[in-house]
Amino acid sequence: MTTYGTIPTSSSPETENFQYMSGVKARVQAGLGIRRPWKEMFNFRSFNLPSSFRDALSRIQRNIGYFRMNYAIVILFIVFLSLLWHPISLIVFIVMMAAWLFLYFLRDEPLVIFGHTIDDRVILALLSILTLVFLLLTKVTLNVLISVLVGLAVVAIHGAFRKTDNLFLDEDGAGTARLFPGASAATGKRPLGETSSTPM
Repeated sequence: MTTYGTIPTSSSPETENFQYMSGVKARVQAGLGIRRPWKEMFNFRSFNLPSSFRDALSRIQRNIGYFRMNYAIVILFIVFLSLLWHPISLIVFIVMMAAWLFLYFLRDEPLVIFGHTIDDRVILALLSILTLVFLLLTKVTLNVLISVLVGLAVVAIHGAFRKTDNLFLDEDGAGTARLFPGASAATGKRPLGETSSTPM
């Protein structure tokens, strides 16, 4: 029997790779948020001393919500620099990062091995143990810990001194918007420094 009106479709490997990478990018952005422009992050006119310790903590919280992908890149870059003089450790670091990304953070379907579905908690435990074991075997545990602490200190200093009154959440920052309720209906954007008020 002959059928008409149907067009056979086939997806090329290039199309499948493009769709896969688009999905990876979307999942990364959904998990970490949108990377903000570096010029906006380091706009020197937007730096001043916080008025109090409480104000500094509030700034840090809001800046982390807005610049979280930038901060993640900064911390990973500092860790990367600390491992440049340890090539074997650097290779292990890259391999483990890839394992975390593809086996845990970017995976949107259950992991099945030999017909058995592996629980996410098992994957998390195994990856954590392997990461610790490899760090101990390469003897760079102290290096990594110090570099992470340095990265966190850089994030805290930047977050405390970077003003938040000129930062606005838009559709790209929808994942962070839950932290800061109170949208502006006129512009569709929300200043991070704005707090919602409910009339009594």
